[in-house]
Amino acid sequence: MGGATSSPIEQSLYEYTVKDRKGKDVDLRIYEGKVLLIINVASKCGFSNSNYTDLTKLYDKFKGKGFEILAFPCNQFFRQEPGSAQETHEMACERFKAEYQIFGKVKVNGPNAAPVYKFLKASKGGFFGSGIRWNFTKFLVDKNGHVIDRYSTMTSPLSIEEDIKKALGEVEV
Repeated sequence: MGGATSSPIEQSLYEYTVKDRKGKDVDLRIYEGKVLLIINVASKCGFSNSNYTDLTKLYDKFKGKGFEILAFPCNQFFRQEPGSAQETHEMACERFKAEYQIFGKVKVNGPNAAPVYKFLKASKGGFFGSGIRWNFTKFLVDKNGHVIDRYSTMTSPLSIEEDIKKALGEVEV
């Protein structure tokens, strides 16, 4: 089974294409074999400073070990990401020294949610259902493109470190 006929659990993240911050297509197959942390970001959120700071620390620690962070700006929660994806990228790089990929703006909920987010939510629902509740919801994806876990806004990226190590094969399971 492949493509649109298989369930989200049978699919992998690598079946999707997203837009980069300049609007160009990015085939997520380029991340095959890597552990990914996918996160919806917002620059005007009360959780921005702590999450961006921790994401930079996490990326610095694991970037050379087969780990990537994929950040998707989203303006669905009280319009806390009003700028363009390019502006989000510039802010993250200047203020937080972010070196990870920041993609084009997406919707994470509703009928116009990005297909990659429909996949992520179908793979791992949240405490109150599958919808994304707020900015900085995180999904950890294994080397095969399957969602391992989902973390709330309140979960510090640094608290996910042990799960990342397990996914990378650095810790015995």
